[in-house]
Amino acid sequence: MVYEWRTYVAVPGKMEALHRRFREVTLGFFARYDIEVVGFFVETIGDNQRLHYILRYPDMGERDRRWNAFQSDPEWIRAKQATEVDGPLAERIENRMMRLTDYSPEV
Repeated sequence: MVYEWRTYVAVPGKMEALHRRFREVTLGFFARYDIEVVGFFVETIGDNQRLHYILRYPDMGERDRRWNAFQSDPEWIRAKQATEVDGPLAERIENRMMRLTDYSPEV
């Protein structure tokens, strides 16, 4: 398994819109492309302008196949554009690819 840890730094004032897009739009596309969500997280200390989430894939090949299909879906592109008519929701996106250590419990 490979895990992808993604962090979205929201544009000031756009965090609720970012949550709404994930809740109402993005999760449906993730399901369509078999992108498994481990969890979404917000920070409890700090400025709370970051949304973190972890995805799980069987391997890097499947990650690339599923993610690229999702990103190039014309319906997703239109839906994303519709949520950004007043500008982008994230000022920065970071992602890290990870694997479990041999001593880690499965998550």
